[in-house]
Amino acid sequence: MNSSLSRRCAAEFIGTGFLVAAVVGSGIMGERLSGGNTAIALLANTLATGAALATLILVFLPISGAHLNPVVSMTEAFRRGITRRDACFYIAAQISGGIVGAACANLMFELPVLSISHHVRTGAPQWFSEFVATFGLLLTIRMCARFAFGQLAFAVAGYIVAAYWFYGVDVVCQSCRHDCALIERHVCGDPAWGRSRIPHRANRRIIRRSCGVRLA
Repeated sequence: MNSSLSRRCAAEFIGTGFLVAAVVGSGIMGERLSGGNTAIALLANTLATGAALATLILVFLPISGAHLNPVVSMTEAFRRGITRRDACFYIAAQISGGIVGAACANLMFELPVLSISHHVRTGAPQWFSEFVATFGLLLTIRMCARFAFGQLAFAVAGYIVAAYWFYGVDVVCQSCRHDCALIERHVCGDPAWGRSRIPHRANRRIIRRSCGVRLA
């Protein structure tokens, strides 16, 4: 199906927005319901992300190709699947859609609409894991592109679900420690977060056992 550039960009904007909303929203929900069990929270996050991704690929693949990722668009431009001009519009739509999706997820969970992360995620292991995960994603897309829409959608979604568990383990642990510090501020009575009715010492013991960190 041949679609106009505006329609394809709208599909990338909406699709990326829904994908990011699913990733962020399921992460927040998983963390709130897991009782401090990081593995359960990550499992919930991965399953929701995989299901959302498969659905969004099936919906938007006939319209825009369902790139939903700037690297995928750049690869397609390199292969001349789309023009470089179209790729630039795709990437702009994806970035703006991702921002809107994250803002929507925050609104749904009564969090600040926009916030700046103060947790540094960098280093050789981080960059290497990003390379491996992205290479695997592109390889999955290229090798499965000849299949039917449904097979491609579930292959990509399956890879993403698996990638959550084999890439960036150290980053996940660092993020968990950072999140636990925020939880400690909330449940132990930081004035900016509200007071807790549970004694401070008990709260600290629970958080230390769940997160493996020692809090001041």
